[in-house]
Amino acid sequence: MKIALFPGSFDPITKAHVDILKRSLSLFDKIYIGVGTNSTKQSLLSVEQRLAMIKAVFIDEPKVEIVSYEGLTVNFAKEIGASHMIRGIRTVSDFEYEKAIAQMNHSLIPEVESIFIVSKPGYSSISSTIVRDVLRYGGDVAQFVPSAAIPFLKGLG
Repeated sequence: MKIALFPGSFDPITKAHVDILKRSLSLFDKIYIGVGTNSTKQSLLSVEQRLAMIKAVFIDEPKVEIVSYEGLTVNFAKEIGASHMIRGIRTVSDFEYEKAIAQMNHSLIPEVESIFIVSKPGYSSISSTIVRDVLRYGGDVAQFVPSAAIPFLKGLG
């Protein structure tokens, strides 16, 4: 069974995340969406809210399992039996950042391979950070997040 981990904070999940995941489905038998917890980051949504939101988005996708984890992502990938980690690339700076992490992860656990999927042009400007900023100032984020995520974002900001 070919298993992958798609890690991130998903605070909140965006249409860009959904696109990367959907384009990855044909490559793997199972994909874990791993919601990483980072105590140094101020989150808009709790881990529990993010898990529930992502489950709502992928409710009809049997190959996807949503989990949370702490610690090194590559260690978690090995723990769940993932042979690959999926990373989305929007910009050149994303590539440089992700390349450095992938190289470090490969040094730590060589049997877990990172794969990069380039975002579609229409999604290259969408990030969770920008969506959080729009939410904080009362803006409408419907064009940036999947419709199943909207109920989880009502009243935030």
